[in-house]
Parts: sequence; structure tokens; C-alpha cells
Amino acid sequence: RRSSSSSRRLGLTARSLPQVLVQELEQYQLLPKRLDWEGNEHNRSYEELVLSNKHVAPDHLLQICQRIGPMLDKEIPPSISRVTSLLGAGRQSLLRTAKDCRHTVWKGSAFAALHRGRPPEMPVNYGSPPSLVEIHRGKQLTGCSTFSTAFPGTMYQHIKMHRRILGHLSAVYCVAFDRTGHRIFTGSDDCLVKIWSTHNGRLLSTLRGHSAEISDMAVNYENTLIAAGSCDKIIRVWCLRTCAPVAVLQGHTGSITSLQFSPMAKGPQRYMVSTGADGTVCFWQWDLESLKFSPRPLKFTEKPRPGVQMLCSSFSVGGMFLATGSTDHVIRMYFLGFEAPEKIAELESHTDKVDSIQFCNNGDRFLSGSRDGTARIWRFEQLEWRSILLDMATRISGDTSSEEERFMKPKVTMIAWNQDDSIVVTAVNDHVLKVWNSYTGQLLHNLLGHADEVFVLETHPFDSRIMLSAGHDGSIFIWDITKGTKMKHYFNMDGQHFACTDSHGHLLIFGFGCSKPYEKIPDQMFFHTDYRPLIRDSNNYVLDEQTQQAPHLMPPPFLVDVDGNPHPTKYQRLVPGFRRLSLDIQSPPNIGLRRSGQVEGVRQMHQNAPRSQIATERDLQAWKRRVVVPEAPPGMFRRLEDFRIERGEEERNLYVIGRKKKSFQLSQKSNSVVSVSQSRQRTCRRKYANYGRRHAGRGELSSGNESSGSVRHVSRRTS
Repeated sequence: RRSSSSSRRLGLTARSLPQVLVQELEQYQLLPKRLDWEGNEHNRSYEELVLSNKHVAPDHLLQICQRIGPMLDKEIPPSISRVTSLLGAGRQSLLRTAKDCRHTVWKGSAFAALHRGRPPEMPVNYGSPPSLVEIHRGKQLTGCSTFSTAFPGTMYQHIKMHRRILGHLSAVYCVAFDRTGHRIFTGSDDCLVKIWSTHNGRLLSTLRGHSAEISDMAVNYENTLIAAGSCDKIIRVWCLRTCAPVAVLQGHTGSITSLQFSPMAKGPQRYMVSTGADGTVCFWQWDLESLKFSPRPLKFTEKPRPGVQMLCSSFSVGGMFLATGSTDHVIRMYFLGFEAPEKIAELESHTDKVDSIQFCNNGDRFLSGSRDGTARIWRFEQLEWRSILLDMATRISGDTSSEEERFMKPKVTMIAWNQDDSIVVTAVNDHVLKVWNSYTGQLLHNLLGHADEVFVLETHPFDSRIMLSAGHDGSIFIWDITKGTKMKHYFNMDGQHFACTDSHGHLLIFGFGCSKPYEKIPDQMFFHTDYRPLIRDSNNYVLDEQTQQAPHLMPPPFLVDVDGNPHPTKYQRLVPGFRRLSLDIQSPPNIGLRRSGQVEGVRQMHQNAPRSQIATERDLQAWKRRVVVPEAPPGMFRRLEDFRIERGEEERNLYVIGRKKKSFQLSQKSNSVVSVSQSRQRTCRRKYANYGRRHAGRGELSSGNESSGSVRHVSRRTS
């Protein structure tokens, strides 16, 4: 009783507090006075004050804070962004000045101290980066340091362009590293795939055979094969060690849209997957030991109506799940954990074509991007794929976009996960990159800088803070996505290196350190055999028309420029297998012929080739024994393979156990339905038993069994 009475008193006090406040304001004349037309002041009541200020809403003060807060954040950044409070102090105060935000410079002793057994965490807005000397001195004293302090994000500002090399005659839309990071592959619209050295920019080999634009490339996890798909509807596979053709795969009737090697690593059997504009998904089986491909794929034709195309694909970490996107808005899921791949789901949440899809780096989640202006983060739970919606129309507080941009229909152009899967990034057709929390779907940052659509998003292989973007504006940006800041910007130009290509046929190599090794190569690098005519057999394998040899067995080629003129001998030594090369060029050089439009320069090299090329049998044997792309180190290969096997087993168990649980639940539900049906049948038998006996002599109902049968049919329909 005492507690209930005290609570009533408290409630009465709370209700009467506003009334007491109003009374005291009026009693002590604290309210603003009213002025009459003669300028005389008059006291007024609280109600009169409210009536004279009808434009002031109940949340007027809150709206003021919401408007002022972002403006102040831009001028003087707070400790915690997008958190505004009237009661804030220090860097969170609305009255803060630049003087209040000066950071305290940490001394060496601060880096040497351990906080609960861990190195200290730097404040998000620490300011200028700390001294690396003090950081590493603290590491020597304590034995540990965090990656973010030992390698601050500002280090990426020291990345520079080592070399810009012209190596193709058409646009280059495919570029990839091998599994070791020592080699770069480029695939161009001039039908060629080229192999380059990451560390000095040398052109190592040209893979010929395709008759149309290269649409996608993939390197297997063992670093022994490269596959290239083309608009000529053919997939060609080469051995990376010798550049010999391994397979010519013809299973599509449309252009190849994506290629993926499966990470699944159980036994010698492997899979490669291709999708095509013909609406099919092809699973190509190959043997790890013999490198032989099955000539006929397991094909899924996903064409519910004419014109449907498969656009993209992505494997899970363990290789058990494959997700594909298409023009009919459907995401199709495949499972590879049984004897043969099988389709397990069709997800129809998007309302426009799904042209970007990517599994996370460690887990069973994947991200899909669509032209409907949304992206979805999917997760496999209880044998169902459930998603978190990311709406590109979502705005961040303090957004200053124009009205035209606000009414533009958003479309997702590219998607990416960061290295630890905590963040996803989406590129939108309004040139903005949006950074999202992958677990909650909260929009964290808008990254502004591009002036055209972005179609390249690449995450750093081991630094979860860093993301690279490139677009049609010719710009390359390196971002710190945890802070939402721009680290470095380049214009038209493996963790320590990154490579870019452009629509003019250039390869651009960026990295840390000295560029001196790249100064030894010319700006234009072609082999004189790059564009020589090929002849094809019935299986689409190719021979060089002039020498009647397979391209990988031909003698070492010459290095020439874009006009077809051979480079000096000092550059010819860069050709793998070069030993002794003698040139006798009696025809005039093709100075600027390609640029003037008379001939296509290097394309005419079979008519303007060097007259003599002296290569001994020893030279040819050395050329054949060359190793263009080395295999992955055995220790690293085994460690990564064990990881993929472990993840594959987890994914298989996740799906198999979930399917068993679901089938068990369905069987229980069906048993309960059957028991209800049988009880209804027994009731019907008792109800109509006498009716059957009365009419048995008339032959209207011959037996009780037929009666129960008709009732069973009814009961099934009822249930």
C-alpha cells in the first residue's frame, strides 16, 4: 500500500510539473513581454505566447540541431560522426572550436603500453599519422601491435604509377592477377590474352586463338590454368606453365558472360562454370592430375522465355554453392555437394535484371545487385535464403544532393565485400559509392569523387579498410571505407600492386617502392606474331598460318612497337627464351602509319617482318622449357586447399542437415494430416454404416469399401 501510494504521488507530481512551471513563469514575469502600437510593454500569459508563435512546432529545437549538426561536422569533424547532442562536450559539443579538436600527440610510451593485454587502439580522427619509428619501437618492447597502427591507411598515399604500357590495339575490359601476384593477365577486344610480369612490366607471352572480343577470364586455384571466354561463344583453356592449349570448349550458342573455377577441392575432380547470353549455365568437369576437360558439360538451360540471358555468377568459399544472376530478375542457386551439380532454389526478390553477384570471403552470405535500384545481402538459414534489403534511395543525414539526383531512378552498377565481410560497397548510377554495414544494412558513408558510372570495385586482399574503384570517367580512387575518406586519386592511368586497363589498350601498373625496374621496358610492347592469321581445325584448335605451327611452339618472337617496327636489341633481350637474335631489316620503318590510318601497323607485321631470325636448336629447346607462370608454392597451396576443403565440408553439412530437418518436419506434418483424415473417415463410417446396409439390396451402394473410398477422396480434398 505504501509503494502504491508513493507511486500515485510521483505520477501526480509528474503531471503537475508543467502546470507549476507555467504558473511560476507567469508569476515571476519571465515570459517575453508584448509590445503595443505605442511601444509599451505588457505582461502576457503562456497561452498568449503559444498563440503568437504557432509556427514553432513541438520538435523545433530538434530540427535546428539536425540542420546545424551536419554543417558543423563538415567544418570541425566530431569524434563520433552523425551523433548530435545539446549536452555534448569536447569534440561532441555544438560550441566546439578548432582549438578544442587538437589531438594529443602520443609519445613512444603510449605505443609501448598494453591495454588489457592488447596494443592501444588509435582514435578514429587522430589527425596526422603517428611516427612509424615509435610504433615499431613499441612493438619491440611489447611483442605485439595492431595492423592498423603498424600499417596506417595513409601509407597508401605513397602508391604511384610505375608504368603505362600500350599492349593491345583495342579496349581491354578483362584484367586479373595470377594466384601468386607475380603475373598479370589482360584480355582485350583485339581477341588476345597477354601475360605480363608484375615486377618489371615485361610482356611474357600472347595467347592466341579467339576470333572475337574477350568477355571474361579465370585462373584456377592451383595456378596452372587460365580460361578465357569470348563473344565467339568458345572457351579456351591454356596451361600457364607452357602456354600450350589444354581445351577448346564449345557448349554455348551465345557469348560467354562469366567464367568461374570452383574452389571445391575434394579429390582430383574439379569444376569450371560458364554462363552465356544463350540463357545456359554449363558445368565443365576436369581432372586435376591430367588437366583434361570433359568435352560435354552438364548444362542447365534457364530460359523461361525468349531473350533471357545469364549475366553473372559467383561461388561460395568452399565451392558448394553457386549463385547466378540473369535478365529475368531471378537469382538461381546450385549445389555441388552431391554426385552432380543440381539447382536448389530460385530467388525472385528483385524486379529488374541482376547483373552483379558476389559471395563473401568467409561464410555463406552473398550480395546481389540489380538495376531495380536495390542490393540484397542473402544468408542461408533453415534451408532458405533470406535477405537484407539495401535501398539505393536511402539518404544519409546531411545529404546535399541536388533535386535532380534525388528524383533519378537509382541503379546498382557494381558491388563488393571488404576483406573481413563486415562492410559491403555498392556503386550507383549517380556516381556515388555507398558503404553499408553488412549485418544490419545500415548506410554508413557516401563516397563522392567519381564523375561517371563506376563498374570496378576491388577490395584489398588483406586490409579490410581499403577499397579501389574505377569508372568511365578515367579516374581511379583508393578509399578508406571505415572512415569514408579518399586516400588517393589517379586519372587515366596483389596487395602491394594493382593493375588497371583502359579503352585504348593500355596496361597501367601501380605499386609501392621504386619504379626503376620498369624503366627498362619500352612504352609500346607487341610481339610481331600477335596478329598473324590463324588456321583452325574442326575442333577449333589453331595453327599459325605462315609457319604451320601451334602458337606456343613457335620460336621466340620479336618485340615491336604499335607501328610494327622492331625495338632495339636491348629490348629484345626482354623476350623470354632470347639468346641470339639477328635482325636484317631492309624495308623502311612504319613511322606513324597506324596513327595516320593507312595501315594498322603491327597488324601488318606478316608483310613487314624482319628478314632473318637465327635461332639454334638449343634456343628452341630453351624456349620450350620456359616457365611463363610459376606454380603456387606448395606450402601456400596446401594451406589454402585445406581451408577450402574445410569450408566446403561446412557448407555441405549446412545444406544436408538443413534438408533432413525440413524433410522430417514435412513428414511429421503429413502424418498429422493423415491421422486427421483417418479420424474423419472413421466418423463417416459410423455415420453412414446403417445407410449402406439399408440400400445394399437395391444395388445403389454395393459395399462399405466403396463408400469409404469416396469418403477418403473427399477427406483428402477437404484436408
